[in-house]
Amino acid sequence: MVAQAQTASLTKQRTYTHREILEVMSGLMLAMLTSMISTSVVGTALPTIVGELGGQDQYSWVASATMLTMTVSTPLWGKLSDLFGRKLLFQSALGLFVAASLVAGLSQDMGQLIAARAVQGLGVGGLSALSQVILGDIVSPASVAATPATWEPSSGSPRSRGRCWAGSSWTPTGWAGAGASTWWCRSRWCPSS
Repeated sequence: MVAQAQTASLTKQRTYTHREILEVMSGLMLAMLTSMISTSVVGTALPTIVGELGGQDQYSWVASATMLTMTVSTPLWGKLSDLFGRKLLFQSALGLFVAASLVAGLSQDMGQLIAARAVQGLGVGGLSALSQVILGDIVSPASVAATPATWEPSSGSPRSRGRCWAGSSWTPTGWAGAGASTWWCRSRWCPSS
């Protein structure tokens, strides 16, 4: 009888108010927005970055390192969150992503940039996996269908707006692709610029 009561109390989940769910979702979406914008900005600015660091033969590894480590680390973050807690690991993934972003921004050669982007991929893997896990923990199964509509702006908008921002930011420095492609990007996605 005591074992059944303990099992029932362990399986009983806390219910969250609508306000609490929105607060948690806004934090998760801001973290995802940051990682998405980082990816799209680097993708657009990569020709300039590679030109300055001088590593045309390693060009593809800058993006590939991030994607590889993100893909490999995603299931590991989920398992570790079961063992050590979701909040601690989400904060760790965010800290890892920010630290790796700073190192990538300060890199002096392509090797440093690729290594920093690989570590950044570990952080992005944690952010993408744990944001979904945390959302699944706090939202009831009955209202799960409504969350993608709220979640979508944190992934769709940065993919288009981040590229426009990067294209217009790097245009004055003489980036080789700043001609028609940047004009098209700005006229298509950023009508105000």
